[in-house]
Amino acid sequence: MKAFIIDKYGKDVPLRAGEVPAPVPGDHDLLITVHAAGLNPIDSKIKAGEFKLILPFKPPFVLGRDLAGVVTAVGSAVQRFAPGDKVYASLGKASTGAFAELVAANEDEVAKMPAGLSMTEAAALPMVTLTAWQALVEKAHVRPGDRVLIHAGSGGVGSIAIQLAKHLGAHVATTTSTDNVDWVRALGADEVIDYRTQDFATILHDYDLVLDSLSGQTLEKSLRVLRPGGQVIGIGGPPDPAFAAQLGKPLLRPVMALLSRKIRRLARRNRTSYSFLFMRADGSQLGQITALIDTGVLRPIIDRVFHFTDTAAALEYLDTGRAKGKVVISKADPKKERPDPG
Repeated sequence: MKAFIIDKYGKDVPLRAGEVPAPVPGDHDLLITVHAAGLNPIDSKIKAGEFKLILPFKPPFVLGRDLAGVVTAVGSAVQRFAPGDKVYASLGKASTGAFAELVAANEDEVAKMPAGLSMTEAAALPMVTLTAWQALVEKAHVRPGDRVLIHAGSGGVGSIAIQLAKHLGAHVATTTSTDNVDWVRALGADEVIDYRTQDFATILHDYDLVLDSLSGQTLEKSLRVLRPGGQVIGIGGPPDPAFAAQLGKPLLRPVMALLSRKIRRLARRNRTSYSFLFMRADGSQLGQITALIDTGVLRPIIDRVFHFTDTAAALEYLDTGRAKGKVVISKADPKKERPDPG
């Protein structure tokens, strides 16, 4: 089958289009014909080798984690899916391979597609919606009236997190560039900080939660906008000791503790807390998200659609950091796929 392959780790190493054997599904797996695949920053980080310690894929391997497609075959133990089902998924931490004609996925990672979406729209959603859900619903338990700051509101996660936080009843602030101020406000943000001309840490105060995808200085400054007892959830790092337990690798706990020691210490001094979130593939949660999509609470935000044959170019475009929302590859004619107008 045709696929896009990493032959060796490296930031500047291009994806290679080539032929690989079709995957063989296990007893609990679905064999899915991929119609569209969503790109995420983690794809570039995996390619560069930044996750070798925790996601030890051995080159050559096929890149890609988000997909939408049609079930072609099911394993002998699969109960909830049948050939012909339209599905979408974000592959688990031990898996990759969405940039291909076929992929095998554990049924627990998969959900049936929202009825009103195209394959391209569905492929834009799994990782970003699961990340937003696990941060805002599962981890932070956001309630009506909570004050939530979402950094990078025009990004893939940010554009969905704004919508979900508003649905949960939160007052939402976000940061973005000058060109995107009106765009993120249209998504539902109550307060928009133009990071090119404003300092969020001097404007925002007494927030309950910050969802940070930027790390570094932005992460540290985020502690200053929190009320006592507030929390920062970082999806850009650094990883914390609890992440080692999530991975099932307790020997990595001291490494994670060292990497996050500074921000955790600063948080304690500020009477706040810091935790790291690494999205967990979860078909059951994706099913709950599907209900929100079907009722119009959440909508996919797509910046640009590339044809499957242009996957390498799509990843290069993602790496420019200019996308508003998601970048998607599709087997359909991209000219027939209309991105969200903003």
